[in-house]
Amino acid sequence: MYNQQCNASTNGVEIIKEFKVGSSWENASYSGAFSVNDDIRYRISIPTSMGSQGVVMRINRDGEDYWDIPLTLSSFELGREEYTVELNMRTLCGPVPALFFYEFLFLRGTRTLFTHSINNFDFELSYHSESKFSLLVYEDYFRAKEWFGKGIMYHIFVDRFAKGDIAPYYRDDYIINDDWYNGVPQYVKNQGDKLKNNMFFGGNLKGIEDKLDYLETLGGKVIYLSPIFKAYSNHKYDTGDYMKIDEMFGGEEAFISLIEKAKEKGIRIILDGVFNHTGDDSVYFNKYRKYVSNGACNCENSKYRDWYNFKSYPCEYDSWWGIDILPKLNQNNEECRNFFVGEGGVVEKYTKMGIGGWRLDVADELPDEFLYQLRERVHKNSCGEGIVIGEVWENAAVKSAYGKRRNYFHGRQLDSVMNYPLRNGIIDFVTYGSAELLYNVLIELYSSYPRCVSDSLMNILGTHDTERILTVLGDNFRPDASNDHLAVMRMSAHERDIAVQRLKLASILQYTVYGIPSVFYGDEAGLEGYHDPFCRRTYPWGRENLELLEHYKKLGELRVIEKAFDRGDFRVLEYGKETLTYERKKEDSRVIVVANGGESIYRTRIEGKWIDMLSYESFENYITIPPHSARILKQI
Repeated sequence: MYNQQCNASTNGVEIIKEFKVGSSWENASYSGAFSVNDDIRYRISIPTSMGSQGVVMRINRDGEDYWDIPLTLSSFELGREEYTVELNMRTLCGPVPALFFYEFLFLRGTRTLFTHSINNFDFELSYHSESKFSLLVYEDYFRAKEWFGKGIMYHIFVDRFAKGDIAPYYRDDYIINDDWYNGVPQYVKNQGDKLKNNMFFGGNLKGIEDKLDYLETLGGKVIYLSPIFKAYSNHKYDTGDYMKIDEMFGGEEAFISLIEKAKEKGIRIILDGVFNHTGDDSVYFNKYRKYVSNGACNCENSKYRDWYNFKSYPCEYDSWWGIDILPKLNQNNEECRNFFVGEGGVVEKYTKMGIGGWRLDVADELPDEFLYQLRERVHKNSCGEGIVIGEVWENAAVKSAYGKRRNYFHGRQLDSVMNYPLRNGIIDFVTYGSAELLYNVLIELYSSYPRCVSDSLMNILGTHDTERILTVLGDNFRPDASNDHLAVMRMSAHERDIAVQRLKLASILQYTVYGIPSVFYGDEAGLEGYHDPFCRRTYPWGRENLELLEHYKKLGELRVIEKAFDRGDFRVLEYGKETLTYERKKEDSRVIVVANGGESIYRTRIEGKWIDMLSYESFENYITIPPHSARILKQI
């Protein structure tokens, strides 16, 4: 873990980080990423009792040897010394953005100014910073999208959200489940067994269009669609033809209509870009010879042959996680890469149609050059307004994948990522009442990522890849039960009450920290469900949990009207064993959130008169927060 709050005091040592604004220096304790044109300064204050007579910053560019930068003794007061160093980011990294790691060494010995390495000097190490910090230097033009801040994102698995009135499309290789409310998705007896995934419930793009008014009541400003390109399965992650919208969902006509109607309401559409692999039943691979094209698997001379890596033609080939129905694409092949990110390619076609951007499936497996060209194509075809969000499950600023450090946030690859670390921190807090993990996650990410990335994080509690958040928060969470049991398992009324209370707290955190909340369809209505496919049940229209739904509508309204939540500053004010207090601030809008994950009432002092924007209770100087709840406070 890198970049804990830099001005924290440990063993009497205070490390204060600042960046230059005009001719003055401002606190940057929460920042660990800077533009190539920024100047930063470190001030290290140490007690003279330590006996240190010098401080050195030991720093290295990622993957390279370190060098030592001496700090200058800048002031001396009774009992304390202060050392400083100023760094210009362009001088530090040169013309190419880079990731650095550094620590501070406190030396006892001569006050020699070290120019390269301290190894050749006579000194005794008296103390060093407890962990290394990361320093990310990014392109100066890296900016957040103005439109991607207000309101919420709503994540829709198309086949399970809503049925619209469109002409039915018939296939001879699928099953229709007509029981919208009680039907159980196809599942295998044992995890790992093969599943056809050819059962459909009938959700389509027209159904989404019909529910745009509903999404408005939730504060919806972005719709993120699960894959919609022509494919065999109901989930569409096995793409058959990227240039066609699946007829089961209404085809291209329905998609264009959805874009236009959503735009009228100020809502943008983000597509799921599954560019790491195709289906084996596709135009490009054509394993079952359903297409007239010469696919890579049925014709060795096919133009698609080198889009895939065959170990032994045609039966053995690289596939995603060894799943043979998902042959892996070779994006290092120029023709393959150009098909997606070149002129007239997949990305250009749909970006020009007016979508707001892309969420990239398994971004860790996409090559750097592919990501560079993809983002450049998106920005070129959207006047710089399109957003690119990666599926990354860890801290993406320091992420290594397949033995290589990734450069996601240097300014040319991704604009944002899915915020799985936050999900883990929130679940831990609301389930066990421990604030430590959530605090560490919030500080680490905010101080690792460029500010524009933090403002654009896709804050999730549930997705198509995870158990339903309400199920996770139940007292009897049993993910290891057999699939036969998971298919029918439901919480008791008591367990559900507990889970709803926890979800209210979890969603307040999700909606009020930095980033934009992403709600998986039906979470706001109280849908239950274990792992895939049980998390992909149909939306329960007319049978929603109204208590939970009204809660989500209030939160959505706050996201739309309160400026502080639209890319406002974030600062933790206090945290304890079971409590966390933080501030969001932008211009004249200031909001304080106090969360209590414990079993007892929490009472804290906050000067002034305040109103809880959810319950409308008012307080003066002292705030009380019931167990397992939070208050969103605005001064009055």
